[in-house]
Amino acid sequence: MNIKKGSPRILIVTPEITYLPYGMGNMSNMLRAKAGGLADVSASLVSALYRQGADVHVALPHYRRMFNIDVGRLISRELRVYMSHLSNHRIHLAEDRIFYYRDAVYSGYDGDSFRFAMAFQREVINNIIPAVEPDLIHCNDWMTGLIPAMARRLGIPCLFTVHNIHTIKVMLDAVEDRGIDAAEFWNNLYYERMPHNYEESRSLNRVDLLASGVFAAHFINTVSPTFLREIVDGRHYFVPENIRHEMAAKVLAGCATGILNAPDPSFNPEIDKNIEVNYSQNDFASGKQRNKLSFQMRTSLNLDADAPLLFWPSRLDPAQKGCQLLADILYRVVSTWWPDNLQIAIVSNGSFQNVFMDIVKHHDFYDRICLCDFDEKLSRLAYAAADFMLMPSLFEPCGLPQMISPLYGTLPIVHDTGGLHDTVQHLDCDADAGNGFLFDTHDANGLFWAIEQAMAFYKLPDQQKQRQIKRIMKEAKSQFNHDVTANNYMEIYETMLQRPLIVKR
Repeated sequence: MNIKKGSPRILIVTPEITYLPYGMGNMSNMLRAKAGGLADVSASLVSALYRQGADVHVALPHYRRMFNIDVGRLISRELRVYMSHLSNHRIHLAEDRIFYYRDAVYSGYDGDSFRFAMAFQREVINNIIPAVEPDLIHCNDWMTGLIPAMARRLGIPCLFTVHNIHTIKVMLDAVEDRGIDAAEFWNNLYYERMPHNYEESRSLNRVDLLASGVFAAHFINTVSPTFLREIVDGRHYFVPENIRHEMAAKVLAGCATGILNAPDPSFNPEIDKNIEVNYSQNDFASGKQRNKLSFQMRTSLNLDADAPLLFWPSRLDPAQKGCQLLADILYRVVSTWWPDNLQIAIVSNGSFQNVFMDIVKHHDFYDRICLCDFDEKLSRLAYAAADFMLMPSLFEPCGLPQMISPLYGTLPIVHDTGGLHDTVQHLDCDADAGNGFLFDTHDANGLFWAIEQAMAFYKLPDQQKQRQIKRIMKEAKSQFNHDVTANNYMEIYETMLQRPLIVKR
């Protein structure tokens, strides 16, 4: 890939990434570390920028173990070659022992999270930014929350993406003990209380990393437009007031937006290796039936290719995902559509799993409801087998299952909130519009009503029903992909830079 002369230099700072484009560097095919959707967004953005000839750089922690690199086994010559690979001008690996032996991006320990974040930001601030000399920096979530303050100090435009409302608070002296000279940019950080001066605040006034990222960045985005509006409007109790206030300030200044994530490209029934039979929008009816029979055999559900199958893919978390709503109406749903042999597949883990187990056992629903621990291959087969996907979340910053399911011809049943609102429109067969079923009131009756709407659609004549599913699959393929997401980020970059991202010759 030829980088076009005069193109602005973009540095993307991310603690995780799914893949890097082939040719970006000698090590690009080895550098994979994923915990969630941030990894996919980072990968798609870097790839799109690189593919179009942008001068894009990426800063990552050096996860030697996850990258399958055992430095200790390299002989001297191999080590020299390996180190020369690391000096690639596009990929910049933050070096610290805390990254080397990890087998996961994040741990459940706050102390470890703090050390991780400080080590990563130390390397980016002290070494990577000076080496890259970027024209724009793109940071992601609380573990990069100090960098926008330094970027503002240096006069470098900075975009800060909020993927999750999670933060930690630290003292400046602890930051300095980790090798970061916070005195350079301390007045661009966000504190628990108004700071009087640097020395007074250094060990008595904690810094909020997420709030600091939002406060100091020149532009911010969340991972869906509606979730941003909900935060600013104070719709969610779990969003701290300081975060809400700073996001609202950015919105009022015209420096905030929402950009939806997109599913990994491997979520495609035409190429998915985890399903029984591949299919497209042209032969989905027979393909889904064969996948349904395969799923039923694996989970001991009644074998019936015509049985309506509802799939639950999200973690069983009653605080967010609404699994208690399904539990409240589970018997009612199964008994109402008993003659139709309605089936429900739950492929997920979480604190509410035992509740569903008790219901299934009490009513002897073993051939109508399957409850399985999460398994990637089984979950993908369920997307291909199911007719409907259940996602009654109380809130949803973005969500991916409601975008994945239409790709497989599986229609989402969702609560009208956040990213679900932005990606699911209520089906209107007469108008050839919509792709699923939404309910407004977050309670069991609301969910039951949406399931009723879905079942009414299921009982339509095959020709009418299949025409809508074909349309939905086609629209999903064009709307829910990484190129759309990357183009939206690139538009923000150009706005911030006030010039084109790719300089044409």
